[in-house]
This record gives sequence, C-alpha cells and structure tokens, in this order.
Amino acid sequence: MRLTVLGGGGFRVPLVHRALLEDAGDPAGRCTELVLYDTDRARLDAIGAVLAHQRRHRTGPAPALRVTTDLDDALRGADFVFSAIRVGGLAGRVRDERVPLAEGVLGQETVGAGGVLYGLRTLPVAVRIAERVAETAPGAWLINFTNPAGMVTEAMDRVLSERGLPGRVIGICDSPVGLCRRAARALGADPDRAGYDYVGLNHLGWLRRLTVDGTDRLPGLLADSAALASFEEGRLFGADWLRTLGALPNEYLHYYYFTREAVASAASAQATRGEFLLEQQSRFYAAARPDDPEQAHREWERTRLEREETYMADSREASGGWERDSCDLDGGGYDRVALALMRAVARGERTTLILNVPGRGAVPGLDGDAVVEVPCLVDASGVRPLATGPVAPDQLGLMLALKAVERAAIEAARSGSRRAALRALALHPLVDSVRVAERILAAAGLP
Repeated sequence: MRLTVLGGGGFRVPLVHRALLEDAGDPAGRCTELVLYDTDRARLDAIGAVLAHQRRHRTGPAPALRVTTDLDDALRGADFVFSAIRVGGLAGRVRDERVPLAEGVLGQETVGAGGVLYGLRTLPVAVRIAERVAETAPGAWLINFTNPAGMVTEAMDRVLSERGLPGRVIGICDSPVGLCRRAARALGADPDRAGYDYVGLNHLGWLRRLTVDGTDRLPGLLADSAALASFEEGRLFGADWLRTLGALPNEYLHYYYFTREAVASAASAQATRGEFLLEQQSRFYAAARPDDPEQAHREWERTRLEREETYMADSREASGGWERDSCDLDGGGYDRVALALMRAVARGERTTLILNVPGRGAVPGLDGDAVVEVPCLVDASGVRPLATGPVAPDQLGLMLALKAVERAAIEAARSGSRRAALRALALHPLVDSVRVAERILAAAGLP
C-alpha cells in the first residue's frame, strides 16, 4: 500500500511516520511505501533526517521512503493521499492574524477573519490538488489535514464528485477526539469503550452525550466541578458556562463564547501564535542537520513538546492563565486518527471515528452536501456519517452561519469573485462590520 503525504516537509510528518512504524496490524493492509512531496527540498531533507532516526529505532518493518518535488510523480499509484499543506507558509499565517487584529477583531488560523483569509489563499491550491488526484490517482482516498479543514474538504469533495468520485475525500482533525478522550478520563472511564454524541463543523462542535455501558455520563460530569477542573475544556470554559450549555464545546468555541477576552489576550500578547511558530520552526529547520539524524530528531522532539505545551495559549491566558498538563497533551493525535482511518478502509477493521464528510442528511437543518464533523462508521466500503438527531437552535444557528461563510469562500476561490470574498468575511459572526471586512480584504493583499 502506497501512502503519499503532500506537505511532506511539514513539522508534524514524523508523527504520521511514527504511527506507521508502530502499526502492528494485518501486514496485508500495512503501508509499504511512503512518498513525501513538498515544494521545499530543504524542508524535505530536514524531516527526512528525523524519519531516518525513527527508522533506526523501529520495532517492526518500515515502509520504503521516497521524496519528490513533483506533484504528479508523488500521486501516481497512491492508495492514500494525505494533504497537509500550508499555502503561504507561516509568514502567511502571521498576516492572517495581524491584519484582523489591527481592526480589533480576532486573528486566528482557522477562526474568524484569519480563518477566512487562510481559506481564500488555500482553496485554489486545494482544488488543483483534487483535480490532479482525480486525473493521476482516481482510486486513491484523499485524506485532508489542511486547514480550514471543513471548507477545504468541501471544496475538494466538489471537485471529485464532479469527476464521478464522490465520497473519496475525508477531512480529519484531532480536536474532537481529544475532547472526547479527556472527558472520558475525567469520569474515570476507558476512552476506547465510551460512546460519543458529537455534532458540528470543524472547530465548531459540541459533545452532547458521553455513554459508558449504555448510560449517559455527561450530566454527572457537568455536575462535578472537580472533575471539570481536571481537564482542558473544563478549565477553558468554566463549570458554570458548561452547565448553562448542557454540553462540552470544542476548544475553538472559546473564541465565540469569550470573544472580547480572546481578542484582548491576542492583541496584548508579545507575539501571535503564528509568529511564535514561525520563529520556533525557523530555528528547527535551520538547526536540523540532514547528515545527523540523531541531532535532527533531538531538535524536533524539543520543538514538538514546546509547541504542544503552548497550544491555544491566548485562550488559556484569557481564561485564567493556567498551564496544560499531561492529560491535556495526550489528546489522541491526528496521526492516530489517520492510521485508524487507513486501517478501517484498507483492512476492513470496522470502527467509528469523528470525521469531516458530507452529512448526507445526518445533521437536520443542513443540506446533504454540507461537510460536517460527526461520528462516522468506517469500513472497507468507505465512510458513512451517523445520524445525530435534532440539533439545539443555538448550535444549528452557528453552524448555518459558518457554512454560509465557508461556501462564500469556496465560491470566491473558484470564480475569483471579490464580492464572494467580501461576503465570506462580512458574514462571519466574529467580524462586526462590513467596513471592517472591506479593510481586512484590502489589507490582506490576496489576488
């Protein structure tokens, strides 16, 4: 089985590679060749050194490894394609953050005006990738990691569906599984034996029920202040607000529920998250020596841990300035979600995963083509979203508003319409003025 990673020089690629090395499942469905594609050869060389160290310390067979800067070459013969690109690099992310903050609104990678700007820049490239997959690897499963994951997955799905390949793109994110696992552990339950009723869009979802042995344990968790204070989302939102909601929100909903505090925290910080990562990863890529795998791996591990410990630092500062602990860091990992997805499809290992896919009626109030983030049944035949039942009005309202934003951005990327781009920005709930949206769009310098 051949796996191609687009954005193969990206910082998190060693997590995927490590998961492949640890795969102890049926050899018939194991990855035998890993192809890394990137437009930056120096980044490929640095990550290649980290992977070389991992391969020296493997416990099982390692897939053959190949790197390339030719997209079609990377795609030919692929069974799975992981798309994990960052158009414009981290410097682009910094602009996406700073331009909105200068207008007094949220600048964040996937949420608010920053997320819209990132989508407008990324969608044309994502659409081109989907076109090349349809042409050169029509039998491949396209798994999208690229943010903003919901709108990018929906844009790619449109392309593949138009070419007779519906349902071949799946978006994944580790944020929902991290929330679910932390909540289960707070109850003293085995996260792998619990059931989760989760509904939303990417970075806009809610855990509504958590069942253990057929009993919904979420009401008990919401009533237990000590248990809520034991994990990230409980501290982030506070027990009183969680009880008011009657659900556990995805961590990114902090930007919607505590907007003023989040914007103030981001505006007063010495550096945005993008600026921090740009400086941090620039140091890693400059320091990592392709001829010394042990040194490159040591630099990567140090940088990775620092990255995880500082994740969503602005929101934590806005909610009391607490630090992440070990249970917060152990969320599930997008690499493990991806491996579970591959196993289910390639080996028929039936499982349920929270994924980003067209809802096909699973979420009442959203049309069937809308990509939603819900539990899905996955096996050798593909992915089937599970019906969620009625959605609370406040949740559905936010989902509908954000879906309109996503679709306006997709329209802008495919047609070049500046009006559609303005609509995407101005309709976002976290952008409070059309004039602000106009100035942000002008300052962003997008084509």
